[in-house]
Amino acid sequence: MTPPGDQRVRSLRLDRRALREERARVGWWRRLVRARIDLLVATAARPQPLGEDVAFQLPLDVSLGAPRPAELAGLIDGLVDQGAGAGLTRIDDLRELDERLADYERGVTDALARTTDSLITRLADDPGPAGGWLTEPLGRG
Repeated sequence: MTPPGDQRVRSLRLDRRALREERARVGWWRRLVRARIDLLVATAARPQPLGEDVAFQLPLDVSLGAPRPAELAGLIDGLVDQGAGAGLTRIDDLRELDERLADYERGVTDALARTTDSLITRLADDPGPAGGWLTEPLGRG
């Protein structure tokens, strides 16, 4: 016969296992709900197309690798309009698009780092006019 203390420990361990599993389930459902919210918001308030404002600041291969607006919109619209099952039939497309977006993001991050380094070097080489530059509003006009 198992001593009563051992039985209580076993019972508590089983309770912990069940609670950990339930926590994982609720976490999964919350991720699904948040993803669905993100998709619905994305269809209502789409971000600006990629690459339009920085085409000349990026290397050509990075700019050309950016997914086009129609590609991004088509995948989002298809998932929202067709429901949850549509994602399974398009998962390869989504993974490929995610890889392309990751490559593009790396290119943008690298370009940002280079531009930041150039700015720092420029300011270090000639700090005099920096005071004026830093107080001017940024703009393209």
